Amino acid sequence: MRPPVTDPAALQPLIDARNIGVTFTVDGGEVEAVRDVSFTVYPGRTTALVGESGSGKSVTARAVMRLLSKRARVADRTRIFYAGKDMAHLKDAEMRRLRGNRISMIFQEPMSSLNPVYRVGSQIVEGLVLHQRMGKRAAWARAIELLREVRIPDPESRVNQYPHQLSGGQRQRVMIAMALANQPDVLIADEPTTALDVTVQAEILHLIDDLKRKHGMGVILITHDLTVVRQFADQVHVMQHGEVREAGPTEEIFSAPKHPYTRRLLASDPKGVAAPLTGNPPLVLQGEDVRVSFTLRRGGAFRGTYYDLHAVDGLNLDLKRGETLGLVGESGSGKTTFGQSLIRLIRMNQGRVTFQGDRIETKSRKEMQPYRSRMQIVFQDPFSSLNPRMSVRQIIEEGLIVNGLGATARDRFGRVQQALRDAGLPDNIAHRFPHEFSGGQRQRLAIARAIALEPEFILLDEPTSALDLSVQAQIIELLRKLQREKGLSYLFISHDLKVVRALCHRVMVMQNGRIVEEGPVSDVLVNPKTDYTRRLVRAAFEIAT
Repeated sequence: MRPPVTDPAALQPLIDARNIGVTFTVDGGEVEAVRDVSFTVYPGRTTALVGESGSGKSVTARAVMRLLSKRARVADRTRIFYAGKDMAHLKDAEMRRLRGNRISMIFQEPMSSLNPVYRVGSQIVEGLVLHQRMGKRAAWARAIELLREVRIPDPESRVNQYPHQLSGGQRQRVMIAMALANQPDVLIADEPTTALDVTVQAEILHLIDDLKRKHGMGVILITHDLTVVRQFADQVHVMQHGEVREAGPTEEIFSAPKHPYTRRLLASDPKGVAAPLTGNPPLVLQGEDVRVSFTLRRGGAFRGTYYDLHAVDGLNLDLKRGETLGLVGESGSGKTTFGQSLIRLIRMNQGRVTFQGDRIETKSRKEMQPYRSRMQIVFQDPFSSLNPRMSVRQIIEEGLIVNGLGATARDRFGRVQQALRDAGLPDNIAHRFPHEFSGGQRQRLAIARAIALEPEFILLDEPTSALDLSVQAQIIELLRKLQREKGLSYLFISHDLKVVRALCHRVMVMQNGRIVEEGPVSDVLVNPKTDYTRRLVRAAFEIAT
């Protein structure tokens, strides 16, 4: 349990936000995204904003940071006090001196927030040089120290890498290092652990908590993970449709929620188990002795050396028709690399892959074409995987055209509408674009794109990681329904063991490119045999101390 914190009544708030209101100008009128949201942030304490996608949590945080788009208008009544100044009405130059220095923010999507053309070290160094007037050499040394502090392995090498060379979890840790670089007074953490596996999530949250206590830092935590809120927040504000429905001390909110919406959120944990397989279904996908290695570089420009990283080290996999196989492990353990090598999106160095009885590991790109409609993938980040310039119809129809499905444009459009309905979306949204949808709706669009081709196998790469609990439950039910109706087989990659327990028949646990444990979900997650699996299970299902 958290040790007692000084009574906030005796402290001066770091942030005193009053009546935050934000309105967006959209086609056909205006949308009031946030209405009269008020909260305070005290030194050494965490204030959590929780709620479903679209509830206004991130808009509220961006209003504090003055990072709203040009279409946004902040209400005249809004007041956001920091150090005696109303940030809502500060000049831009004054706000720039505070932003990233005294008030920092960790953003939800690290691949969108990190500049892809600069090394991660350069991006950390930039803030240190700008705000602390550090020399380049000292700033680089500090950047390596920060990467080590957020538990990135081999920071001396990683500091010279580009964002695309890091895993999703490692990119998120770089973002956290950047936010903590100048030891801010206030840290706004917008879904800071979304892309992280459960053990690293616990480490990062404990790191933020330790720094909060050590430096008297105030934290605004935005998350959909109620386990995280209960463990790390002192005060909770529950938001829905841009308004605060309920606010109070964390234990009070969790033990005696008053508002029906709060009670519904607390009851939204993934439930149920996978329906048992009947008979002896045939194998859909089989991998034997699959190996994938990457050549990486470490060291400076003139004294660099190269070494091989064995991301997937001789793995085997069997997946039956109608079965869901979970693939779990820490960030960087090789889960996504293994999955993508099985469907020939990444070149393997060695191994055999059989799909529906056909060997595919030696087939050329052209020879793979007939198999592409039969094996599909749903990526972790739907915003990055959906083309922002294409309408919903174009996104889903593209695969039909490429694979020659649908005799006419009318027939293809009918398939698009059916895929939308199957994914739990209305079929009258085909003219809209990805940015017009919430995170959960975008993930449904990604699923609709996959099932439109009527595949037999879908690789699901962290499909629920960015979704709040109530939407997670909807996506799990959708995947169950599609599997029931279409006999689909899933390879489900995730770090969320609660979702794996609810959806998967079997689970394989990966560490450092190898399988350390596998078996039925009921065995592995209830009676884990290895220390590594026990650590994963403990971090997922128990409140860490």
